[in-house]
Amino acid sequence: MPAIVLVGAQWGDEGKGKATDTLGERVDYVVKFNGGNNAGHTVVVGGEKYALHLLPSGILTPGCVPVIGNGVVIDPGVLFGEIDDLTARGVDCSKLLVSANAHVIALYNTTMDKVTERFLGNRRIGTTGRGIGPTYADKMNRIGIRVQDLFDEPILRQKVEGALDLKNQILLKIYNRRAVTVDEVVEELLEYAGRLRPMVADTALVLNTALDEGRTVLFEGGQATMLDVDHGTYPFVTSSNATAGGACTGSGVPPTRINRVVAVAKAYTTRVGEGPFPTELHDADGERLREVGGEFGTTTGRPRRCGWYDAPVVRHSSRVNGVTDLVLTKLDVLTGFERIPVCVGYDVDGVRHDEVPMTQTDFHHARPVYEHLDGWDDDIARARTFEDLPKTAQAYVLALEDLSGARISAVGVGPERGDTIVRHDLLG
Repeated sequence: MPAIVLVGAQWGDEGKGKATDTLGERVDYVVKFNGGNNAGHTVVVGGEKYALHLLPSGILTPGCVPVIGNGVVIDPGVLFGEIDDLTARGVDCSKLLVSANAHVIALYNTTMDKVTERFLGNRRIGTTGRGIGPTYADKMNRIGIRVQDLFDEPILRQKVEGALDLKNQILLKIYNRRAVTVDEVVEELLEYAGRLRPMVADTALVLNTALDEGRTVLFEGGQATMLDVDHGTYPFVTSSNATAGGACTGSGVPPTRINRVVAVAKAYTTRVGEGPFPTELHDADGERLREVGGEFGTTTGRPRRCGWYDAPVVRHSSRVNGVTDLVLTKLDVLTGFERIPVCVGYDVDGVRHDEVPMTQTDFHHARPVYEHLDGWDDDIARARTFEDLPKTAQAYVLALEDLSGARISAVGVGPERGDTIVRHDLLG
């Protein structure tokens, strides 16, 4: 049975949660392998809207085992708050597994994130201020706190002391903030230990064993390819690998076991935070996409920047991830546009680029080269086969498929779980 990686092909918020949830009915495990509570998935089931942040979308599917992998950074307070909210709404969270090797967001990580971003001023990255970046930095600097450390108080205290030796100097002498005490950090983290312990497992062993037994495992990426710390629009990126390769390092499942890579792209483009965005719209069309598409952050509520579909960006994602299938979401949002521009390349200081420019400078200066496709006025929310779509909507999808480097296997035509046209079986 397959191991499937599902990632975002743009700058996030493409509808990965809906795609994961749809697949979740046919898979045994859904694994979150990167990121933290700095991103969110919105899933609509039976008219009920669920906003997920740390929990994998498979949490909403009975019988599916949700897993938080070692590549995730966890704020325990947020985790249990999310679990409590879902439990109150009748969602069973008892099957959740958490990697013992996942890193924990400590109080000082959140503090450092907020004060650093304010200090940067016009050079700010646009982080959510939830401590994600500083926690990943601690991981790379080998001073991080892992989930397993919460079960050994002397080790936990020793690691917190080591981390605060430098951080308190920075807080006091550079940012003029109060020092964080070892006791307050340790006491807060220990409060979560008892409740967390039954969920903790060697998740790499669990997942590889599941694949050995013929189970189907879906790996769900947070953020998206253009926010990947290596392959995105650095430095305006997240702090983890949101691409297909990150599924392996973030879960402990080797690349030889991955059968399929599915990337999700909107029928237009959005991003949150700072950084280049060649097709961004600052006019009525951009506002219309935002309002009709409900383009406000699941986690932060921030309005998303909106623009037309950028084919070189999705082609870059297809190449970097080894995409076998694309899921195109929110096609219905484009209903009513007479003509729909699609970016097919860029003009950089008079030079045509058909692919994403190699350098940050060139991408900042890139201006989109558009081809215009005919729009449609018909309501497509009830379409369930490709042939149900207006001819011009079909032509739009086929044009994007030709430009994007992978076949479009599913098309989202509305927010509900069933509002999807399947052209090719993602598990077949």
